[in-house]
Amino acid sequence: MTALPEWADPAVPENDLDPQGLNRRGLLKRAGLFGAAFAATSALPAAAPAAAAPVAAAPADATSIAATSAAAARVATSPAPSATSSADHDPELVYLVGDHHVHTQYSHDAKYTLAQAARRGAQFGLDWMVVTEHSNFGHENIGAAQEHTEILNARAENPRLLIFQGLEWYIPGAEHATVFTPPGEHEVDVLRQFEQVYDGKLNARTEGTATNEALAVAAIKWLAVQKSSGYVSDALMLANHPSRLGIDAPHEIRAWRDAAPELMIGMEGAPGAQGAALPGLRGPNSIRGEYENKPSAQSHPGYPAEAYVTYGGFDWMTATVGGMWDALLAEGRLFSITTNSDNHRTVHDTLRNGDFPAGATFDSLGKVPDPIETGVEQAGSDFWPGQFSRTHVGVTRYGYREVMAGLRAGRVWVDHGQLVDGLDVRLSSEHGRSATLGGRLRARRGERITLTVTVDSASRPNFHGVLPRLAHLDVIRGVVTGRPPADPDSWRAPDTRVVETVDVSRRSGRFTIRISLGKVSSSGYVRVRGSDGNRHGAGLLGARIDPHGPIAHTPGDGDPWLDTWLYANPIFIDVV
Repeated sequence: MTALPEWADPAVPENDLDPQGLNRRGLLKRAGLFGAAFAATSALPAAAPAAAAPVAAAPADATSIAATSAAAARVATSPAPSATSSADHDPELVYLVGDHHVHTQYSHDAKYTLAQAARRGAQFGLDWMVVTEHSNFGHENIGAAQEHTEILNARAENPRLLIFQGLEWYIPGAEHATVFTPPGEHEVDVLRQFEQVYDGKLNARTEGTATNEALAVAAIKWLAVQKSSGYVSDALMLANHPSRLGIDAPHEIRAWRDAAPELMIGMEGAPGAQGAALPGLRGPNSIRGEYENKPSAQSHPGYPAEAYVTYGGFDWMTATVGGMWDALLAEGRLFSITTNSDNHRTVHDTLRNGDFPAGATFDSLGKVPDPIETGVEQAGSDFWPGQFSRTHVGVTRYGYREVMAGLRAGRVWVDHGQLVDGLDVRLSSEHGRSATLGGRLRARRGERITLTVTVDSASRPNFHGVLPRLAHLDVIRGVVTGRPPADPDSWRAPDTRVVETVDVSRRSGRFTIRISLGKVSSSGYVRVRGSDGNRHGAGLLGARIDPHGPIAHTPGDGDPWLDTWLYANPIFIDVV
């Protein structure tokens, strides 16, 4: 049985908590969830029904892709569950801190044991994490099953940390994606079947062809069927580092989302590898996130040159107000953002990869050997899980399924460098309705609406030894067209812009800002962004749209601790 986190456990005295833990406990109490009310019946879900059988994986050919797509259509294209509560008010939420993209020695290019990764995640304050190994022949044949045993041990050794087993999928014809399910009887089997048949790398389906794009859609639909059939109780997918190579075209992202909106729920708003451009580590051309690529023959030709670097550590698709993320939101459907460590090799770490026994390889062992202490700093770009990047998921109870439900509902905000302890965003109408992140506010035409943002400032130094200070909050507003664009490769939302900026540099503790957004005349959405104020300038689409957005750092000089941001998911406004 998984235990509650220390900050949520009534058995842990307040004197044993640090200031941030005390702050989080206060939030829990204010939400009326402290104690038994917060504990799920079982943090480890029951296994899938014994009668459930796997849906046969389709061979990777065009004819079978079409058949699989047709068989799955009824399930996969059904509307995603509404994020709006049944009442006119969303419940009070508590946000769990997590990381959905962590590698261990079961990835061919990483080095830490699973026990090391889990201990570090617990050390740096995570409530949940997903172990996502790269697809590989050694992983599919041997590693995934071996790792599962270690995950069971890690769950027992870290009872206050929810540990999911997942996969980093090489999307056919595109980039990578996180794929994961909750614990259960088939959590490993479904990942191995998925990897065997639908992985672009394992099946030599990496080229950006129409056939490979169709295979990616078929894969998503297949996984949706595994959920609907009861073979697994749930499954989620998120696109990773979407702009790094420029090979995730807008029409592909829309096709993935449309294949199963309840499963393909979003993308990394900020990639991992945030320590890549710490001065002196990786050379003069290094960029946060390891976004050091140029357009290739496989890249989408409609992306500008600016798409290939990060801005305040965030991917171009998220950082550009009026860009790709907003273009997706303008269609009126939720598409979430996250952030994570993508931990492979931690900056300033002194462990090196172990040595393979004579004649052994990753494919023969299913993993790389245990790391060896050297006492000398080794090359690295990453932070430990939870050390710098955090994804906060709103829940009303604690458990694996609760985290997945919160992600699916879009109750998500992200921050870097522990910029703030807490964030609550609510949109309300003058007639008493309200909605929070990922939700939908019903409002009458001409009705006045108000945005309320409550911030809990950082209460202790971050893991860099500095007390972070939030300098400003930006309110970003967009118009919902309610329909896909005429060009499926469009990445612009011309009616989205920053509509309000609030200077909060003199505010501390817990404070609330209320912003009147006037009378609504059409459906739209509102989202919130903030930063430490150290680095900002005119946004990529001009100062009229974004007067002080994140900017790209000088190559080789991108200390992430000196440029931290937070982003929150949108709240939609449905005018009735």
